[in-house]
Amino acid sequence: MNPLIAAFGLALATVAMIVLVVLVLAPAGSRVPLARRRPPGRVPDSSLSKVTTSIVGIIERLLRRRGSATFTTALELAGVRMAPAAYVLMVVCAAAVLAAMGALLGGLTLWSVLLAILFAVLAPIGSKVLLAFRTGRRRAAFGDQLDDSLSLLAGSLRAGHSLLRAVDSVSQDVESPSKEEFARVVNETRIGRDLGDALNLTAARMRSDDFRWIAEAVAINQEAGGNLSDVLDQAGKTIRERNEIRRQVKALSAEGRMSALVLLLLPVGVFLLVSLFRPGYFAPLFTSVIGIAAIVAAVILMIVGSLWMRVAVRVRF
Repeated sequence: MNPLIAAFGLALATVAMIVLVVLVLAPAGSRVPLARRRPPGRVPDSSLSKVTTSIVGIIERLLRRRGSATFTTALELAGVRMAPAAYVLMVVCAAAVLAAMGALLGGLTLWSVLLAILFAVLAPIGSKVLLAFRTGRRRAAFGDQLDDSLSLLAGSLRAGHSLLRAVDSVSQDVESPSKEEFARVVNETRIGRDLGDALNLTAARMRSDDFRWIAEAVAINQEAGGNLSDVLDQAGKTIRERNEIRRQVKALSAEGRMSALVLLLLPVGVFLLVSLFRPGYFAPLFTSVIGIAAIVAAVILMIVGSLWMRVAVRVRF
């Protein structure tokens, strides 16, 4: 038999099978449009959304078994409005993308496996650094807003409001993150926690010595009485002066902090750019014992230098 005739007959049989399945065996479509058969206001889930939801559910069960209270608290302190499972899924996807980039930079050789692993590890490390950075910035913003918050609190007390009502009023008038923290204090007192304990817990969460003084002043006022508004005014004045000194120190050390950041990122940026445009340029560093030792020494020196510069530009008072 001619091979051409056999191939033509096989193609016709395949087309006939497709027509049989699609037009004969497949159920007939409804004459009512799909949009009319769906309830109003319901948005259909796509296949990608269903897969993502199932993966998030699996991650939630794993986190629940291991206990995710600490991780949830870390996300709250950083101001990340994401579920812990969704954040973990995002980190896993970032690790996969970075691993692919490392494999491409390695030229799909044996060293590409090592680069893929190193790049994948950067995702969880970067996520922790990001959470720490956002947490520190949120705590710093809370400290900068504390003097204004105390002024509003003292004004509400002078207007005749109770202390809890004054705290509730401040939670509605101030900006984030003080807004969320004062609202948290109000919600905790509503479920039965003492106001002084709630304030102390907020001071511990924000690591604010200034707010801890306010919590102690409120606790003393609840036991011994007195004019709390004047105490808050005096405390607010002191905190305002401390914030001015803190801002001045931050402005004077800005040049040193920027120099430290540039010196840390410059070698990494040069390495990535050269590896991108000339993939084999750094090959001797990964194929010889001396090159590997040089890389390890460079990483150790960068870590020591970063810690040294961090201590040098940090000013405490």
